[in-house]
Amino acid sequence: MAASDPISELGQDEFSNSRAVIYLLRPSDKISVNVYREPDLTMEAVQIGVEGNVSLPLLGSIKAAGMTAEQFEDDVTQRLAAVGLRQPMVSVNIAEYASHLVTVEGAIGQAGVYPFQPGARLSSAIAMARGPSRTANTQQVAVFRETDDGVTVAKFDYQQVSQGVMLDPVLEPGDRVVVGTDGLSVFWQDFLRALPAFGIFASPSNF
Repeated sequence: MAASDPISELGQDEFSNSRAVIYLLRPSDKISVNVYREPDLTMEAVQIGVEGNVSLPLLGSIKAAGMTAEQFEDDVTQRLAAVGLRQPMVSVNIAEYASHLVTVEGAIGQAGVYPFQPGARLSSAIAMARGPSRTANTQQVAVFRETDDGVTVAKFDYQQVSQGVMLDPVLEPGDRVVVGTDGLSVFWQDFLRALPAFGIFASPSNF
């Protein structure tokens, strides 16, 4: 088995070593919409709302989430032409991947919520949180992820990830990374102990 292969027994099937080739806009992302020679219609940074829409001059609220920047660019161009703008030239770019946040907690240098760029990995999330604490059990790292079927959780051995012998998964917006053992709440300890892949995730002495 290659180091990039997910291990089913550890719940890693929903995790991948490669980033998506095509990026689809998400709620909270900020985009710039530039309409050539139309400064009143140009938006330097407009945020996609939780419902997936953005509000643009002349067009009002329109759907953006789920499209590529190029697809949204074409959609805006067609809509502007439909409301009477002659030969509109539109450029859409991603100003900020604001949807890309990962929560890191447990036995970590500085727990918190961190922004990341598409393609960042589990090791990047742990590094952003200043690495494992001295009391961390780096063999016990849980990553929680929302999927179409609900929340899934996978176990990773950070030592093996660092050595390149275990999958270092690409992060997805909303991922939650929990590093055992010190600093875990009773909730996390009880929850993770109940999962077959994790066994005794946290030391009983932490209660």
